[in-house]
Amino acid sequence: MRLIRGIHNIQLANQESEQGSVLTIGNFDGVHLGHQRVIKALVEKAKTLNAVPVVMVFEPQPQELFSPENAPARLTRLRDKYALLKKHGVKRLLCVNFNAKFANISAESFIEHLLVEQLNINHLIIGDDFRFGKGRTGDFKMLCKAGKQFGFGVSDTASFKLEDCRISSTAIREALQQDALSEAEKMLGREYSIIGRVFHGDKRGRTLGFPTANVHLKRRVSPVSGVYAVKVRINGSEFTGVANIGSRPSVNGIRQQLEVHIFDFEQDIYGQSIEVVLMKSLRKEQRFSSLAQLKDQIQIDSEQARSFFGAT
Repeated sequence: MRLIRGIHNIQLANQESEQGSVLTIGNFDGVHLGHQRVIKALVEKAKTLNAVPVVMVFEPQPQELFSPENAPARLTRLRDKYALLKKHGVKRLLCVNFNAKFANISAESFIEHLLVEQLNINHLIIGDDFRFGKGRTGDFKMLCKAGKQFGFGVSDTASFKLEDCRISSTAIREALQQDALSEAEKMLGREYSIIGRVFHGDKRGRTLGFPTANVHLKRRVSPVSGVYAVKVRINGSEFTGVANIGSRPSVNGIRQQLEVHIFDFEQDIYGQSIEVVLMKSLRKEQRFSSLAQLKDQIQIDSEQARSFFGAT
């Protein structure tokens, strides 16, 4: 799958193929089962039309630009979306820089110049509540009318959603916030995990007898926080451990990060990407008055996690 960063690179990508495209647009946060149904329809339509299946996403997500203080916690980063969309058959991921300039493009220009001239769309699959263009004046009705004018088809994503099942990124966030991990897993179609690169921390865990692999959560706010029994996947191998997700109040932490103590593990994995799968919530994050109390609690957490894995 090809990642195209910015609309200025679309023409370069199109030079490699004269095929048109079948396009869908959205945040696709989590790439959950509802999203997967839409992607399946996208790929099938592209095969029928001998076109390229393309997904357009925005960075930052629109709400993160217009109302950052109210923007929801992300389920997946762009890197994770790329891997998941590729797995489901998408051939191009167009990542549009969503800024004030892009937000001021008129709805008419969005259709004629971006969709028709640059993306050469044959078909568009979009939600009937999708709004676009300056002042959000563009809507599903306008797209259907433009489709007749420029010769592309338009489908409503509601046609491909799962029946009698409420699946949304919001519902998944709510499940995760309530530590209903099994409910989140059902909606995602997979276990909820966090993927990131291990960086050098302050080595405090090592001094306490519990060395940790530290992963920044980047700019996103995590939809989960607290202490969890986890599985850790590294280079095709799987381990178990205990993880803390939060701001580490006992050591005056500010920035959210993930710290995972991997059981019976001695390898140097600095700089490597790891996947941390949340299996069971053990407790919420809390402040301890001393490092000795923190150490005692980590010991308890580790024993609970080992017991969980021993019983499964």
